[in-house]
Amino acid sequence: MIELNFRAMDRNRPAKLYVVLALVVLVAEGTAAYVKLGAVGFSWLTGGTIALLAPLVLLSSRSWSRVGADGITICWGLGHGRTYPWHEIRWIDVRETQAQGSSSYAVRIFLEGGRRRSLPGLYRSDMHPAPDFDEQFQRVVNWWELSTDQTARVRPPKQFRDRLTPTVVGLVVVPVAVVVVVVVALVILPPH
Repeated sequence: MIELNFRAMDRNRPAKLYVVLALVVLVAEGTAAYVKLGAVGFSWLTGGTIALLAPLVLLSSRSWSRVGADGITICWGLGHGRTYPWHEIRWIDVRETQAQGSSSYAVRIFLEGGRRRSLPGLYRSDMHPAPDFDEQFQRVVNWWELSTDQTARVRPPKQFRDRLTPTVVGLVVVPVAVVVVVVVALVILPPH
């Protein structure tokens, strides 16, 4: 079979609507920042934003996955990546994450020790549409099925973290944060 390569830079092409919306928001916020902060403040804000975002964009654009005879190799932007041999991979599926009315899908592998790894470069969302996602996922599964014995393929049971969605996390984290702030304000900070 032909080795498969999935590079994030090939899939990180956002839908045109999102690009237009982002540009409109950036121009509006940039104009407001320039008016409020002046030229020097605006320059510092812009430079700081670029300095913080540039490494993230660089790393995400350099991430990739490779599927071949030796197994699945994953690289998140640093180094040469790590190869997981076929005999360590117990299951492959697609994780769906729903948030704010949209869904995103990512291919992930389950390893013999219970760990999970998402495959960079092989995902689909409203912002990053990938019309060939289902076909590419099936090609990865075909490699896995041809490279492993059927008895070695074990579907993992659902765990607590499988039920955690961004909404559920928000519903738990926000009240906890409010309680912590109230406790700090009442107990640690003395009243005046």
